[in-house]
Amino acid sequence: MDPLSSLQIIGQILVQFTPVWIGIAIILALSVTFRSRLGLYGKLFDSPVGLVGLVLVLFWVLTAIFADQIVTFDALEQFSGMKNKKPGWPVRGQEGAYFLLGGDNLARDVFSRMVKGSQIVLAIAPAATIFAFMVGITLGLPAGLHGGRASDTMLTFLANLVLSFPVILLFFLLVTPEIRQTGVTLWLSGTLFLFPIIFFVILFYSRFNQQPIKLAGLLILTLVIGFWAYSGLAFNADPLGVFYMDPNLLNIFVSVVFVNAPTVFRIVRGLTIDIKTRDYVAAAQTRGERQWYIMLWEILPNARGPLIVDFCLRIGYTTILLGTLGFFGLGVSPESPDWGQTINEGRKLLAIYPHTALAPALALMSLVLGLNLLADGLREESLKD
Repeated sequence: MDPLSSLQIIGQILVQFTPVWIGIAIILALSVTFRSRLGLYGKLFDSPVGLVGLVLVLFWVLTAIFADQIVTFDALEQFSGMKNKKPGWPVRGQEGAYFLLGGDNLARDVFSRMVKGSQIVLAIAPAATIFAFMVGITLGLPAGLHGGRASDTMLTFLANLVLSFPVILLFFLLVTPEIRQTGVTLWLSGTLFLFPIIFFVILFYSRFNQQPIKLAGLLILTLVIGFWAYSGLAFNADPLGVFYMDPNLLNIFVSVVFVNAPTVFRIVRGLTIDIKTRDYVAAAQTRGERQWYIMLWEILPNARGPLIVDFCLRIGYTTILLGTLGFFGLGVSPESPDWGQTINEGRKLLAIYPHTALAPALALMSLVLGLNLLADGLREESLKD
């Protein structure tokens, strides 16, 4: 078989991404239809920049979801005679099969590794950012509302202490095997993973404390599922094996949460200090509402615009950090199709075989670009509220 031409390669790649195109079309069609009911997300369609960012982000999210249907080969499988082959090269002994983006230095399919690599990034970055936001919100709201107290001073000092370290250096320290052996990662995970449980318990209690039956059901559900997930994710002690996190992945996950939480704390604290002077907060205090109700149901919803924008940007920063860790060999397992690790493997032969490093580098760049454009669009529309 002859190698594919450039147009044939592009055409085949577009065909492989068919589930993604269908998914994007359905999501955009439904979004446009119901945009008047979708709040800030619906207004995003008035921003061309935000819409481009949304499409890019949706592309990679759906790619991660449908990765098994998109890939042409197993991302870890090696093929005889396919080492460093150029894009569009036919696979020996397999009629009609091609390495669409070529082969790497271990004779693995670059296209399949790029697609599977999206699952690793999108499994860590958004989830770890959500955890960081729960930590930052749970601590930042009371610190801002009761500014000047000893607890606020202590929390602000600790946040500034963490932020005083260079981010990359702090990441390197937290993910090294030597640090893991000291038990610091386990201690951090045991502490940080409690905050989602605390957040939802306070959220439900502050809202439904006058409805004891509903409150009891929500609290029982939160505590059962929360501590079940907590035991599995933090300590790998889930008896049913439903919740589990690989030690390397846990190390990276906890590091992301620990590094991002202080920044979120400072943002939430600053927003709370500003919003607590508004009339609707004073009205809630006059009605006799409890402090946590005011924080979670009056202040937090009115701070959603800046927080949503920061959330998108923070996922982008985390994606870059994960790629940096993978590039220096501090990411997940060595054979993993992690984008940063794949770029590092390909850079050694960049002058001769650029395709190996180029594909994951463009993937990483496009995802971060999409997140930044999405954040810009959300910021633009949130300012119009």
